Amino acid sequence: LGDYLRLMTMKRGGQGGELNPDDVLYTESELQNCVDKIELIDYHQTIDLNLPSGLKFHALNAGHVLGAAMFFIEIGGRSVLYTGDYSMEEDRHLMAAELPKYHASPDVLIVEATYGVQVHASRAEREARFTGTIERIVTGGGRCLIPVFALGRAQELLLILDEYWREHPHLQSVPIYYASKMASRALRVYQTYA
Repeated sequence: LGDYLRLMTMKRGGQGGELNPDDVLYTESELQNCVDKIELIDYHQTIDLNLPSGLKFHALNAGHVLGAAMFFIEIGGRSVLYTGDYSMEEDRHLMAAELPKYHASPDVLIVEATYGVQVHASRAEREARFTGTIERIVTGGGRCLIPVFALGRAQELLLILDEYWREHPHLQSVPIYYASKMASRALRVYQTYA
């Protein structure tokens, strides 16, 4: 949300003018007012708003990035499961998304559908292709540069490479570097809470 404001400012600055208030969806002050109202909750903590409709909800682990949550909402005798990105596949640094255990299936499911109905290769196949390609390049004297933009993806790839290097002694003299402020910060969070 803050990036939007920064980008709008850069866009306007590049055009030699100030921001037109009609072009901006919200101001920095409005954004900060919203952020100040955020209340943190834990997974599985039920929040009951004590409304006549019976509105209550709780968060479940979404398995996407550390801290990602999906929300099981109950209102008026109906239930909704709402989530953005989620992953049903456990990996080296995150558990898989949780399914609501104490409830019937939700009446409504609202979910991000970036990949829709695409079928992906198995994790084992993807990892074998990744590590095999890197091994082929570095044993041939080459170097690999892997741009990673997704939060958490850098940690997963480093763990895959670390495991592969341990299993293949001929690669252990080949160094692995990563350079990303965001990945470094995320790694500290993972080390603290994982």
